[in-house]
Amino acid sequence: MRDAALLGTRLVVGSYLAVHGAQKLFGAFGGPGLEKAGAGFHRIGLRPGKPMAAAAGITELGGGVLTAAGIADPAGPLAIMGAMTVAATTHRAKGPLNARGGFELPLTNLATAATLAAVGPGKFRIGPSLPRPLALAATVGGGLLAAALVARMLTAAPVAPASPAEPANSIGQAESAGQPSTQAATPR
Repeated sequence: MRDAALLGTRLVVGSYLAVHGAQKLFGAFGGPGLEKAGAGFHRIGLRPGKPMAAAAGITELGGGVLTAAGIADPAGPLAIMGAMTVAATTHRAKGPLNARGGFELPLTNLATAATLAAVGPGKFRIGPSLPRPLALAATVGGGLLAAALVARMLTAAPVAPASPAEPANSIGQAESAGQPSTQAATPR
């Protein structure tokens, strides 16, 4: 029963994170694609935006696939933990609940990935675990990278608010969030 529960958890979390990464990288599954995701990353202070969005997308896609398959454990859950640490930080100003755009979902994904990293993938997996020294190096390196990205984002210059003449949901904001624009484009 334990191994079946671990498999189900790995498949759900890993698959959703892989899809989330594919949304950023390729615009798949209704996602924004790399250009728009990069603009969003730039806006929140993760610069240069496009390379940072690519790194996040690769981490989510790769971490999700590794987690779902149980290959090279704990590399997949560790990758998810790093990405979700940064994602939770980006949503911090909106509070703890997802209904207001808060950090509920990234924190839940982070906690689930941490649990999977701690307990392992179970017996239903495709490949072997990482050797212990390599897993330790990945843990330390990933933790340092996530901490550096969070620090960079927290110390980034704030984005200027939209001017009163612009609507609250401007074309660029809607498009960078992956939403279609309902306004006619005007040159700025």
